[in-house]
Amino acid sequence: MVQASDIEAGHAVYSPAFLRIYDLFVHGLVNHLVWHCPTAALRALYDRNVKAHHLDIGVGTGYFLDKARWPAAHPDITLLDLNPHCLDFTSRRISRFAPRTVVANILEPLPRLGPFDSVGFGYLFHCIPGTIPEKAIAFDYLRPLLAPGARVFGATILNSGLPRWRPSQALMDFYNRMGFFSNAKDTLTDLTAALEQRFDHVRIDMKGPVALFEAQAG
Repeated sequence: MVQASDIEAGHAVYSPAFLRIYDLFVHGLVNHLVWHCPTAALRALYDRNVKAHHLDIGVGTGYFLDKARWPAAHPDITLLDLNPHCLDFTSRRISRFAPRTVVANILEPLPRLGPFDSVGFGYLFHCIPGTIPEKAIAFDYLRPLLAPGARVFGATILNSGLPRWRPSQALMDFYNRMGFFSNAKDTLTDLTAALEQRFDHVRIDMKGPVALFEAQAG
């Protein structure tokens, strides 16, 4: 059973101080040098999938929302996160879009929101405690918020069943010990199954240990 303390550990690192250096550290260095997943690939993931009515879950610093090529001049954006620091940081960063903010746990039933035409998960699932089949309940809670044909996409760092490169494995092991990551048993097979059981037109591209996934609601 997922413990509240495990959920807390996964997002507690995102303090105001860390958020100020996150983009440089993660998107500027770690993505390229450790995960071998260029930040440009993550930006392209957003550009391909964001729609005018968008929900972002696990918002981080709002880097991709800020950089995305939106299909509308004034997209309707809702930010959902358990960490109020992330919500505050991101809402200020994209204040030109006047986003809504919602404090919620994706592993519990969600407030009545939407419907949304696109939902982005960003770097979230590897921070959620449990195995992929357990984490996938987030997709079930999400389904009532989706418009027909909505795009569901994101990126997550997998750990099990993949070729191991020593620096990336060492960093993942450290993050798991600290509780920042909970991806020790996360596999591509489980992620594929979780998405294909719930969505249509599933696509997953691997960049190092990072799975960039895209799917469509029926």
